[in-house]
Amino acid sequence: MAMANAYLTSSFTSIRLRPSDFSSVKSFPTTKSHLYLLVSPRIDSTRNKNVMMCASVDGVDSMSSSSFSLKSGPETDYVPMPIVLIDQDTDPDATIVQLSFGDRLGALLDTMKALKDLGLDVLKGTVTTENSVTQTKFFITRLSTGRKVEDPDVLERIRLTIINNLLKYHPESSERLAMGEAFGVKPPEKKIDVEIATHNHVKEDGPRRSLLSVETADRPGLLLEMIKIMSDINVTVESAEIDTEGLVAKDRFHVNYRGAALNSSLSQVLVNCLRYYLRRPETDEESY
Repeated sequence: MAMANAYLTSSFTSIRLRPSDFSSVKSFPTTKSHLYLLVSPRIDSTRNKNVMMCASVDGVDSMSSSSFSLKSGPETDYVPMPIVLIDQDTDPDATIVQLSFGDRLGALLDTMKALKDLGLDVLKGTVTTENSVTQTKFFITRLSTGRKVEDPDVLERIRLTIINNLLKYHPESSERLAMGEAFGVKPPEKKIDVEIATHNHVKEDGPRRSLLSVETADRPGLLLEMIKIMSDINVTVESAEIDTEGLVAKDRFHVNYRGAALNSSLSQVLVNCLRYYLRRPETDEESY
């Protein structure tokens, strides 16, 4: 892919691109509220002091998190809610990973490098700013197959990798993340009561599948644990949306039993199994 120079200005109203830099792109849409970033092997951001974000898959040009800060006002004590969303449904060809941390967003090169180290290819990225909240989306596929990520183990590794990067480059996020208890500089002040936080239910989603919704206290290995529970009772997961909102995990799974929607009896069995395992005080080591 040809060398690309992308400048994202602090006003968030324009992108300046060299048409000659893109050999395979016919058009490149821009709007005031959405900034589109084409990921290339190298993007040079050194020519503009107002650059807010640039991307490099190989991480060679990785810069310090302060270079990417979207925070323009004075420092405050308020720590925004960190959100990591893994979306398997919206795009048929790619897994979408969305990251937001209020108006603070940095170390994006390092995040992309970490994803590549997992054997993933970042196809493109988008940045959206709304009501002072900045959201970054990465569209990723498996580097070996060019297809979206299906393996639950890889999905969990993606989630934990992004959370690890948040803890590393935004240490203040540790007080809003479950992993901040063990790996952050400051543990969460308020811990989630698992008994109160855990809710799960199943509803119909057509004749061939059901929709399982799970809300519980977050912890490492949570996704793998839930997938294993479903596998143990022969429930197949077709797709998933994995949403980590601070200390809470809010996940949705499209599931079926032998190609059909779950009946009421099996739905109740699944709910009971999840309730039992998710309300355990600790996760077994083999779930990590």
